[in-house]
Amino acid sequence: MSEILEASRTIEVIAEADVLVIGSGPGGLAAAVSAARAGVSVLLVERYGCFGGVISQVGVESIAWYRHEGTTDVEGVGLEFEQRAKALGGSRKESQSNSEALDPEMFKLVADQFVESAGVRPLLHCLVSAPYLEGNAIKGLITESKMGRKAILGKIVIDASGDADIAYRSGAPCVKTPLDEMMGVTVIFSCSGIDKKRFQEYIRENPSTYGDWEQGWNIKTSGKEDHLFSPYLNKPFQLAREEGLIPENILSIGGTWGSITDSGEAMSMNMVYLTGYDATDVWDLTRGEMEGRKQAQMALEALRRYLPGFENARLRNFGMTLGTRDTRKIVGEYVLTGRDVLNRAQFEDSIGIFPEFVDGYGKLILPTTGRYFQVPYRILLPQKIENLLVAGRCISGDKTAHAATRSMMCCTVTGQGAGAAAAAAVLGGKSPRELKIQRIQEILEEQRVRLY
Repeated sequence: MSEILEASRTIEVIAEADVLVIGSGPGGLAAAVSAARAGVSVLLVERYGCFGGVISQVGVESIAWYRHEGTTDVEGVGLEFEQRAKALGGSRKESQSNSEALDPEMFKLVADQFVESAGVRPLLHCLVSAPYLEGNAIKGLITESKMGRKAILGKIVIDASGDADIAYRSGAPCVKTPLDEMMGVTVIFSCSGIDKKRFQEYIRENPSTYGDWEQGWNIKTSGKEDHLFSPYLNKPFQLAREEGLIPENILSIGGTWGSITDSGEAMSMNMVYLTGYDATDVWDLTRGEMEGRKQAQMALEALRRYLPGFENARLRNFGMTLGTRDTRKIVGEYVLTGRDVLNRAQFEDSIGIFPEFVDGYGKLILPTTGRYFQVPYRILLPQKIENLLVAGRCISGDKTAHAATRSMMCCTVTGQGAGAAAAAAVLGGKSPRELKIQRIQEILEEQRVRLY
């Protein structure tokens, strides 16, 4: 491959803040709000035109679909996401759990309100392209936008990009699941023209459970979930394959439906799951977006023909980007393990709790027994690079741990922990690695986070 030489240049600094947060998904949004509430200046940088990440940009409406009777759940900013959305009329009862289904469009407003009420300085339509380092300490970020190549400076940086972009480009050790083992990407779509009553009658007469996931998705449960209702659909797509509407070799179509509105909109249709795509590769991202939309159209046609209530369904919209589950993860000061997640691990440096919930790599465990594990601070700390914290699905953990911590609500736990730690570092004049955990925990307790 040929190369070119880029000339050196002087870059204008357009902003400074105590804490820079990169990415505004559940982890980044929680981190920015937490740090600002603790009394430091925060700049939240987002490459798209809205905050909210996988909720508002991908269209995944349920942040806590794991929540069932018997679940011991998190406390903190994540619960506020549901509460504020509901207060604005931007949510509905989630179909399979004791949680709220968040309207992705309304959540854009909810996220705006979070940012404004916390005093976070927003920066949309701005792509972070590189870290600015002095030695092994990060001092700021290089951005690309309609304004050109600019710099922003900060004392602490929180990488909530989802893909550990800043950690990786800073030289922090990272790992990535081999492509043939990597969880798939999803194109989420919604549609209109649904006869809600007819559809609900069909679902009552043909209920699906989590036990059906094994046949359709080859996912093993722990067994205790098998009788619980799941908004899972497979029969329409089987019929479509038998009739030749969907080619027999395309096995990526099938999945779950989201909420159905009274006006006949079917939201958050999670019906296309594509494997073999690396979301840190722009060529794969391009193929995934286009192939996903093509298969979503096949899925919608199958629903029209074979699913009662969907006879007049019309495409409403696609998510703004692919739903990504699995790319880079940092190698932190501690690597969370599947043993930790499944054996009620306790840590002196706990920054929150999360239920014993695993969804990924062919496993599903729902937290119906009250069991939970503590989330340690050290999984947010990348090795080798100072003044950098990581939040969201790119924190440090093995495959089973990732299948738990990638959950949006757990991303709010690691995000709020990172925000509290960043604030403590700024206020105490220390690096995140030098902090005493008691100071971080004090801030989190003030913010009503459950630590133990």
